[in-house]
Amino acid sequence: MIHQARLAALAALALAGCNAAGASGTEQADAGVGVVPRAEQPAKCPSEGAALQVLGSGGPIAETDRAGTSYLLWVDGKPSLLIDAGAGSFLRFAQAGGKLAHLDAILLTHLHADHAGDLAGILNSGGFEGRTKPLPIIGPADAPRFPATSEFLDRLMSKENGAFAYNGGYLDGTENKFKLEPRDVEVRMEDFEPSPVLSATGYQVTAIPVDHGFAPALGYEIRLGEKSIVITGDQNAQSLVFLETLRGAKPAILFAHHVISEKEGQPRGLHRSPEEIGELAGALEPERMVLTHNMKRSLDDLDNGLAAVAKNYSGPVSVAQDLDCYAL
Repeated sequence: MIHQARLAALAALALAGCNAAGASGTEQADAGVGVVPRAEQPAKCPSEGAALQVLGSGGPIAETDRAGTSYLLWVDGKPSLLIDAGAGSFLRFAQAGGKLAHLDAILLTHLHADHAGDLAGILNSGGFEGRTKPLPIIGPADAPRFPATSEFLDRLMSKENGAFAYNGGYLDGTENKFKLEPRDVEVRMEDFEPSPVLSATGYQVTAIPVDHGFAPALGYEIRLGEKSIVITGDQNAQSLVFLETLRGAKPAILFAHHVISEKEGQPRGLHRSPEEIGELAGALEPERMVLTHNMKRSLDDLDNGLAAVAKNYSGPVSVAQDLDCYAL
């Protein structure tokens, strides 16, 4: 049964996609874990239409050559939206051809280090690009032990007592810096009404609360005309608002965070297991699904994970590598 599920997953991988590094093929060896199913990767991202590039496909442990979680939305060849900035994404952003000068906004799913650790470096680099217009940074509001996104930026760069006070001009648009415009999104599990947090040329973004333990966290739906991309963010199976908001949405691509396996002894409570990822996918009905935020412990049991996903979702599944890019 597991062998059949693996074959089915591999057979379904004729997916449109691209990789700025020029890799191609449907299988790729990952350090220490053998071969994982991977979407077909032409030489470069498309210059027309929309695509989401996975800058960082790894998790919080420095265990492979994967950077921490980060995505870059391309619209007609323009790097338009950065989602998360995990450790290592500073380098991947450059390799992909990202420029803060072109971004409409930065989105943060939550303020764990493997999702926001490289933000200061990316902003610092962007100060050399000549951008003048403000840059929205959208992320969750505060909770115990977690600052709001606006406070997080203040703690990083306040001229008075920020960790990187020399970049304090980002907070008020002085000292030859473009101004950041932080927007704190309340993570409300009751009376949630979906509405766009960002409207830009060609697309809209809706932030949807998810349950990630004590961390206030968000998933995102990016709607581009008649199609959409959904990013789960880090969430557990108690993320019922996310599930019900997007039930039957039929996104073109679902990017699901693949952190734990089905084995006993896995840490529970913060992330969906593969079977729970499959349950979510079965409810949302995406055209295809990409597993990212991959950790060695989840990839080491990939055959069982794919079989668990397949209990509730029969569509094509692939495992992201850094710089893989998926076109709509």
